[in-house]
Amino acid sequence: MTKYGRSPWLDTFPKSRVPSYGRQSGPMTADVVIVGGGLTGCATAYACAAAGRKVVLLEADRIGRGSTAFSPGWIADEPGVPFATVEKLLGLRAARHAWKVWRRAALDFSALLRRLNVRCYLEPRPSVTLALTDDQLVALKREHKVRRAAGLEAPLINRRSVGGDVGVSAAGGLRGRDTAVLDPYRACLGLAGAASARGAQLFERSPATKIKFGRKTAEVRTRSGAIRTNRVVVATAVPTALFGSLRRHFWFKTTYGVLTEPVPAKIRSQLGRHESVIRDLATPPHVVRLVDDVQVLVVGADQASPPDRQRDKIVVQRTGQLMYELSTLYPDISGIRPEFGWDASYALTTEGLPYLGPHRNFPHHLFAFGDSSHGVTGAYLASRILLRHVLGEVERADDVFGFNRA
Repeated sequence: MTKYGRSPWLDTFPKSRVPSYGRQSGPMTADVVIVGGGLTGCATAYACAAAGRKVVLLEADRIGRGSTAFSPGWIADEPGVPFATVEKLLGLRAARHAWKVWRRAALDFSALLRRLNVRCYLEPRPSVTLALTDDQLVALKREHKVRRAAGLEAPLINRRSVGGDVGVSAAGGLRGRDTAVLDPYRACLGLAGAASARGAQLFERSPATKIKFGRKTAEVRTRSGAIRTNRVVVATAVPTALFGSLRRHFWFKTTYGVLTEPVPAKIRSQLGRHESVIRDLATPPHVVRLVDDVQVLVVGADQASPPDRQRDKIVVQRTGQLMYELSTLYPDISGIRPEFGWDASYALTTEGLPYLGPHRNFPHHLFAFGDSSHGVTGAYLASRILLRHVLGEVERADDVFGFNRA
């Protein structure tokens, strides 16, 4: 029976091994207060603590159980938006920098997880962006051309190579080499543990209820305490009620995910080698990957975020839709049932790149909002950019992810 609204990463994690962090209480001081305990918040907590800063992290619920737990678990080497689009809106230099730092972040994130010995089933996997129709192939070749002109690696692969790799009848594809897959919840818990080992103080069930700021410092209040700090890092993926004025920068979307029941070996043999993570050029696009080499995970069917009262009904409907769309890629999978079906909300910016850094209306604040890539690379990239702001070592090129980039 399908488990709707539940995360497969949470469902399969042993309850006896879930770490527990206490609630924040009383007056405290810190160099950095991080609001949000997902991958971005925990990666930033580790980065700041490793740099010698006194860090407090506040999570409103439990560590890693927000958008992180509903991620497809893909370390992608690009932001998930056409290069040509970003080049048109921000210029060639900015677009080229965004792609280069995203690829570097993918490599460095994997390296960090290995160095910290985070057991999250990290596995290098190439990726392929598929053109399923002749029109999509024209768009793909155009994307290939502009990337090559910008000096970016973008290997174009033919129909035969695509078929042998992922078992899909496609017109062609673009190869990504520096990608990987993982369990995002385990990765988040691992980074939280590493941050704690470096001296960061982590608190669960401790939502920030109010943030006041003066000329030199800010104060973050919870239900039972207050923390005076030099920097407030807001890593909640989307603007919360405390930052309603920033919502104008985003469109609010919901994506949907499905994990199938285990696919019989005979059917799996029809799916090609399936060494790659798939992203297609459908509107909206899909991300498809294998989990444990026996189940198929597909994410897509994005739409404007629906009212809460319709959420449960739409999850069921979109789960069925995704299973049908998956069967158009893999006809042999028709009849396999979904084991999990879920939704995940995100914020989309005009250019498709996240906003990472300060906003002039909020002194002492740093934000990480608007990662719509359907991967987790942006969490690590955010942690590095936010750390540079904390240390006062900002690079001019970081402006491509700033609120004033346009």
